[in-house]
Amino acid sequence: MARSVERVAIVGLGLIGSSIARAIKDRLPGVMVTGHDASADVCDHARTLGLCDHIADTADAAVAGADLVILAVPVGRMADAAAAIAPGLKAEAIISDVGSSKTSVAEALAKVLPDHAVIPAHPVAGTENSGPAAGFASLFDGRWCIVTPGADAPADAVAALTTFWEALGARVDVMDAAHHDLVLAVTSHLPHLIAYTIVGTASELEEVTESEVIKYSAGGFRDFTRIAASDPVMWRDVFLANKDAVLATLQRFNEDLTVLQQAIRRGDGAKLEEWFTRTRAIRRSIIEQGQDDAAPDFGRRH
Repeated sequence: MARSVERVAIVGLGLIGSSIARAIKDRLPGVMVTGHDASADVCDHARTLGLCDHIADTADAAVAGADLVILAVPVGRMADAAAAIAPGLKAEAIISDVGSSKTSVAEALAKVLPDHAVIPAHPVAGTENSGPAAGFASLFDGRWCIVTPGADAPADAVAALTTFWEALGARVDVMDAAHHDLVLAVTSHLPHLIAYTIVGTASELEEVTESEVIKYSAGGFRDFTRIAASDPVMWRDVFLANKDAVLATLQRFNEDLTVLQQAIRRGDGAKLEEWFTRTRAIRRSIIEQGQDDAAPDFGRRH
């Protein structure tokens, strides 16, 4: 018999958590949503916004009776969040999350909640903004949600979680947690690390004033600053949680950067053109698969 999800609890009401709440209200109006955040101010703001049917003052109260519990907290806080919800969970509840690293999360949740169906997940969607007011119902439309169930995860629970995310507009893929962490190290974690580094380097160059960096911001630097504006606490935790995959990817990146450095030094235009042609094809593939906007200037409004 298939599991049904009629009550959802969201712990953590930032960008992703609040977007899930809005998407449920928009796409699954028959599902009851309760929410909680460790910040009392965020809870008050969520009540004002009407994000959920009920905002609970404690995590265990929020999850009472929930069929699906989603932990939308930084990955470094997953263990604490799991411990906080444990007293209120019903036996058959599905526990999931939205973290950007999966191996460490799976281990943390399984350790704290060994008797529950823990199915980590990662909706690959977001913006540089944070907080309950930053969310929107269409955030997951056409985006991928990667589900990483353990070998012993109940098939009906995996199916229920998959159906839930598809109902919110996402496309779902299932993969091993370690493979997820390697893929995301390449597609998300390293780009953020590079963005933080480039923006930091620009701010430290003595011969370039801060006002000039801002005034003459070209498209490339402008886009790096958007990425570097992401939640610093969340990304601190991501890099620490997925350090092995990030370090391995960073090593490969450094090797490739050396190749380009040598090509520039030697005036090897053919090498540079070959590299840039190959990477441009990747950009075109991203657009073709609907993962970004092909409109001029990335669809920005002016």
